[in-house]
Amino acid sequence: MATISLKDIDTRAPKDLDKKEIKEKTTAILAELDELQNLLFAEDKHSVLVVIQGMDGSGKDGAIRNVFTSMNPQGVNVQGFKAPTPEESDHDFLWRVHQYSPGKGMIQIFNRSHYEDILVTRVHKWCDDKTAKKRMKAINDFEKLLEEHNNTHILKFYLHISPGEQHDRLSERMKDPAKMWKYNEKDFEEAKLWDIYMEAYEDCFNNCNDVPWIIVPSDQNWYKEFIIADELCKLLKGLDMQYPGLKKE
Repeated sequence: MATISLKDIDTRAPKDLDKKEIKEKTTAILAELDELQNLLFAEDKHSVLVVIQGMDGSGKDGAIRNVFTSMNPQGVNVQGFKAPTPEESDHDFLWRVHQYSPGKGMIQIFNRSHYEDILVTRVHKWCDDKTAKKRMKAINDFEKLLEEHNNTHILKFYLHISPGEQHDRLSERMKDPAKMWKYNEKDFEEAKLWDIYMEAYEDCFNNCNDVPWIIVPSDQNWYKEFIIADELCKLLKGLDMQYPGLKKE
């Protein structure tokens, strides 16, 4: 598989795409996803894990809200992973993650994920390179375990924004009352580590790619949401699911 270099991937939609047309397509896909998610839940044979990673301000929360809330909330769970608690730190780094893996019939979304343990920890030197490489192998094995032993299908999205767009979005949190609750002055300090984060992400993409990463141009929310919805729709349609019919007594 070719290596991923983020500087070679555009953060914006192709110029020949029409915003209105893409938004209409997204609306149609979301209606289809509602039915497909119901079918996934009813058939109870498959599960889906959606991993969403990205820098601060890349639009993870918005993507989850605008793509997944059209579905039945009984069949969709969202879990975020922040700094581990003392109990979690006393276990291996995947212990707290595994308990949130999706059961059959469910779509589980990770808003940040097990990948934080080879990203932010590595950037801040809390995890050395040797440990990071061991964790990468463990992550590949973990995802293989989910696929082979629970019929879990995994989608991994990296929301790819430009430094300029990130700055604008973080600055907006200081001015927009509806977004002020998201403001964290530390986000601007993290942004100064951009180049180091990009190196960590690229190493992650190129070593944890048994399940391929989908790099989503995310400077424009309408295009980001279309890509995520379309990839999920294609995955679910490819499962060839069937309603189970009447249960036998």
